[in-house]
Amino acid sequence: MSHERPLFAWCYRQLADHLDTRATGTHRDALVAGLSGRVVEIGAGTGLTFRRYAPPVRHVDAVEPEPTLREAALSAARRASVPVAVTDGVAEDLPYPEASADAAVTSLVLCSVADAARAVAELARVVRPGGELRLYEHVRAPTPLLARTQRMLDPCWSRLAGGCHMGRDPVALLAPAGFRLTSLERFRVPEEGPTLPPSPHILARAVRD
Repeated sequence: MSHERPLFAWCYRQLADHLDTRATGTHRDALVAGLSGRVVEIGAGTGLTFRRYAPPVRHVDAVEPEPTLREAALSAARRASVPVAVTDGVAEDLPYPEASADAAVTSLVLCSVADAARAVAELARVVRPGGELRLYEHVRAPTPLLARTQRMLDPCWSRLAGGCHMGRDPVALLAPAGFRLTSLERFRVPEEGPTLPPSPHILARAVRD
C-alpha cells in the first residue's frame, strides 16, 4: 500500500514551521520534557519534535510512512542532539520488539492513522511496563455543538487534510490498550480568536500497566 501524499506533504511542509513558531511549539516542548531512555515516536512528519529531545534520552526511533515528509525528518534527525533513527513504517505495525522502549510519543498523528485503536495497542506492545506514553493531539470537541460540527465537516476535511479526522478521542483508547491515564490538559489551538472545528487539543500522559 502506497503512503505517498505529495500534495498534502507539500502543504504540510509549507505550514509546519510557521505553526511550530506561532502555535504548536510550546506544546511540543511540553510533550517531550523530562523523557529519558529509549523513545518511540510515531508520525514523525518533518521531524519538528527531534530538536526538542535532550539527554537523558538515549535514542529515538521514529516512523514516518510518507516519503517526502520522511526525507525532511531524516534531515532533522541529523541535526538532533540525541541519536534519532527514522524508519519507513506505520503506527499500526511498528518494527520494534516488545517492551523495547521506555516511552512513546504521538504528535498530531492519531487523527490520521488508519486504525487509531490498533496504533495505541502497538504502542502498548513496544513500551515496557511502567513506561510512559505522551500524547499531543487534536481531538473531539468537549462541547456537543462543536462536536456535531466536527462530525458534519469531517468527510470533506479528511479528504483535504491527508486523512485527518477531527472528531477522534484518543484518550478513550488508552485503558483498553493497557495504559493508565495520569494527566490530561485540554486547550485550543490557536489560543486566540474564534474556536474552530480543529481547535480542541490535548496534552496527555499515561503509564503502561
